[in-house]
Amino acid sequence: MRFSVVIPVYNVASYLTGCVSSVLNSTETDYEIILVDDGSTDGRSGPLCDTLAARCPNRIRVIHQKNLGLGGARNTGLEAAQGEYLFFLDGDDTISPEALSILSQAVEKFHHPDVIAFFLELWPEGGSVPTGLQRHRLPPDQVCTLAQCPAMLLDTPSACARLWRRELFLKSGIRYPERLWYEDLYTTENLLLEANSIVGLHVPLYRYLLRTGSIMRGNDPSRNREILLALDQVFAWYRSRQCFTRFQEELCGMTLQHISYACYRVLLQDPHHPLIPQFLEYLTSHFPTYRTSKYYHVLTRSQRVILFFLRHRQYRLPALLLEWKEKKNSK
Repeated sequence: MRFSVVIPVYNVASYLTGCVSSVLNSTETDYEIILVDDGSTDGRSGPLCDTLAARCPNRIRVIHQKNLGLGGARNTGLEAAQGEYLFFLDGDDTISPEALSILSQAVEKFHHPDVIAFFLELWPEGGSVPTGLQRHRLPPDQVCTLAQCPAMLLDTPSACARLWRRELFLKSGIRYPERLWYEDLYTTENLLLEANSIVGLHVPLYRYLLRTGSIMRGNDPSRNREILLALDQVFAWYRSRQCFTRFQEELCGMTLQHISYACYRVLLQDPHHPLIPQFLEYLTSHFPTYRTSKYYHVLTRSQRVILFFLRHRQYRLPALLLEWKEKKNSK
């Protein structure tokens, strides 16, 4: 079997049928769908998984489990998968009809690479057209390694932005953390280091729903501390492979992106939160010369503004600016 499409499910009954249908409408036929009901509490998502599987028993399998978080659900699907490749699809997102066919052709063309990256379309909830495109930095249609294209460490760590050879997980022993935010950061950067062949397709295959109330729009700013745990794990992995110094510039750029993003989320909710100065302390302790990083220029203007005020320990003004920007964008 070529593909195992792993779909974690947690209280997404309103979106799940559309998600699964987008896979069933695929022009590719060599795949299975694994629905992992991660302890849904809405009384609808779990039964809906069973209903969908009953309609396509030869195509869809369902696993019900206690809640382990998005990472734990992905691990469950990974262990149950039979396909050569893993495609992680969140239960409120969809894929294009030709996505799996394009990926299958790429698998053959590039001799079964470990990772295939692609673009993501950003769809606002209720929208009829995408409003953005999330790209990667890989050259088009070439096989490379992290050493040959280290800037890929600054791409989104989303597991959904890549097709993964299942053997890469099995050989490396890498798994997703359970019940933690930023679970993709824990794994993606480490998997990229272990991969022997990585390909980038310059085509959007995944449709990411910008949904109000999703896990990354939660209301507990303290949970953003988990970005520091994720970064610690990545640094430890690279040091264990004697690769931290080799990729230090890219790891610094990656840290700048994620620290500024986490700080952005906290500032919007509480500009006096004690976690905010901890972000600066973490950044300067690991990368004291971060301001001269060659990747500083890739930060957005908002990210640079956040880091500027963070450095000068002035938090209220950027919070007001960010709040104004959020209100403006929501109109």
